[in-house]
Amino acid sequence: MAAPQRPLSPFMIGPYYRPQITSVLSLTHRATGVALAIGAFVLAGWLLAVAGGSESFACFSEYAGSLLGRIGLSVFAIALVYHFLNGIRHLLWDVGWGFEIPKVYATGYALLALWVVLSAAIVYVGWTAGGAA
Repeated sequence: MAAPQRPLSPFMIGPYYRPQITSVLSLTHRATGVALAIGAFVLAGWLLAVAGGSESFACFSEYAGSLLGRIGLSVFAIALVYHFLNGIRHLLWDVGWGFEIPKVYATGYALLALWVVLSAAIVYVGWTAGGAA
């Protein structure tokens, strides 16, 4: 009797493997890393605008203060908070703390709770206190 054909690693979440918090947090960490890399280009544009003088800085500030700019800055802040908190979690793993399955799940849920609270606070302050405008 032939053995069933199964993948050797969990490369296909869904058809073969049920999504778990660990896999979802890992994928989200990678996605936020990509978003932060894209945001680094915006940061470089801001620095070029600062170096370019008051006219170029005013142009950049006008874009950053628009609705689209504020949404982009909010997405960047949300990605930064998640990536930072999950990075701390990975640093704890690097020193050997938190590898037990209950701790992995507990730190995952704690990460999500802190992420929502901190992101909401940062975005709220950014939108109500003037933000980029």
